[in-house]
Amino acid sequence: MRTLTDQLSQYAAYHRDRRNIATHFVGIPLIVLAIAALLSRPAWPVLSGAFMLTPACVLFALATLYYLWLDVPLGIAMGIVSAASAAFGRWAASQVTSTWLAIGIGFFVIGWVFQFVGHVRYEHRKPAFVDDIIGLLIGPLFILIELLFGLGLMRGLRDAIDARAVR
Repeated sequence: MRTLTDQLSQYAAYHRDRRNIATHFVGIPLIVLAIAALLSRPAWPVLSGAFMLTPACVLFALATLYYLWLDVPLGIAMGIVSAASAAFGRWAASQVTSTWLAIGIGFFVIGWVFQFVGHVRYEHRKPAFVDDIIGLLIGPLFILIELLFGLGLMRGLRDAIDARAVR
């Protein structure tokens, strides 16, 4: 399997324009929240009702395991993001069906509009997931990494990605 640097470098090769990355700071979180909302129904009680198991919980747990495999500290951070997203999804799923669907579908459509505007208007390149489906998992991690880079953190990783992320 490819390393964290491999994954992020490949993804970054599709995201060199800062304006495209900016659209992703809106689009990717909206898509993640939409998925959390839409996959929070149905819910099954486990542990005598102490916990509600949903497709969103399963998806986010598996994604977090993958992130942990790539890098433990970043995996923990993504686990926190996943937990927050799942909590939002549970809230959205507790709404009446029309509100739940409006949130889930609305966020999903708006998020993808941002994604495609960034790629068509600024990057002039197809999204990374078209060539490698794992890009759908790397996108949220990429946003976290870009945020950390913006805070001046993880400079070694940034340099490694920039050196390898060529078109």
